[in-house]
Amino acid sequence: MAQNETWYETLHAGFGQYFSVDNVLYREKTEHQDLVIFENAAMGRVMALDGVVQTTERDEFIYHEMLTHVPLLAHGAAKSVLIIGGGDGGMLREVCRHAQLERITMVEIDADVVNFCKTWLPNHSAGAYDDPRFQLVIDDGVNFVTQTDQTFDLIISDCTDPIGPGESLFTSAFYAGCKRCLNDNGIFVAQNGVCFLQQDEAVTSHTKLGHYFGDVSFYQAAIPTYYGGIMTFAWASDNPALRQLDVGTLQTRFEAAGLTCRYYNPAIHTGSFALPQYLLNALSANG
Repeated sequence: MAQNETWYETLHAGFGQYFSVDNVLYREKTEHQDLVIFENAAMGRVMALDGVVQTTERDEFIYHEMLTHVPLLAHGAAKSVLIIGGGDGGMLREVCRHAQLERITMVEIDADVVNFCKTWLPNHSAGAYDDPRFQLVIDDGVNFVTQTDQTFDLIISDCTDPIGPGESLFTSAFYAGCKRCLNDNGIFVAQNGVCFLQQDEAVTSHTKLGHYFGDVSFYQAAIPTYYGGIMTFAWASDNPALRQLDVGTLQTRFEAAGLTCRYYNPAIHTGSFALPQYLLNALSANG
């Protein structure tokens, strides 16, 4: 891939998107995956792994705000967060904005992702790697959650699609491990794909999570980079009330946290749990 070429995403057969490449900033074939960062006039810096766009500078805030602030404000009293994946630093940046947190752990399988994102996507992390509450662990996510002695109030699985290194983060073993290291009243959330094009992925995740959690659902956001409809985020907890909070309660927590966001607000939060009928039908048909 070179300057002035066109880069085509390979996630779906027969349907996709392209990006003009204004400048290739970085490319490396690591032990785990093929990493590339290039510049695009419309979306800014774009990071792709194994032919699939992971994040762009222009719209990353939607994804990171929704996977962070929805569960943290729903919980209301979290002190510890575990991020699985998230090597670009965007999730860490948003988590670190919550001053009440005492411990933030991130488990990333590929140290090279962290290092090159610090250099080439510095606005994603925005200095969050220097937060004194933060600990980075280079390890496989499944291995960590099945062996750690630590427990957490929130687990965020900022995973890639279920191909290559990200495949293990959609397994029953991973979900069971997350359950074992969640505190009482804890919440698990995860990227779960664009459900119109990846409906089977959502149905499978819902079934597997249902074996370990009493309340399993999804919430959603429209993120331009992840084309084909709404992106779904898996939600799992043993307390159904946590995803049924009223706007007033969330507004009070939002203001107390001193947050300013570009996408998230309490009304978006409550509305995001309303799912399209085609997904509800698919989940119902699966039992």
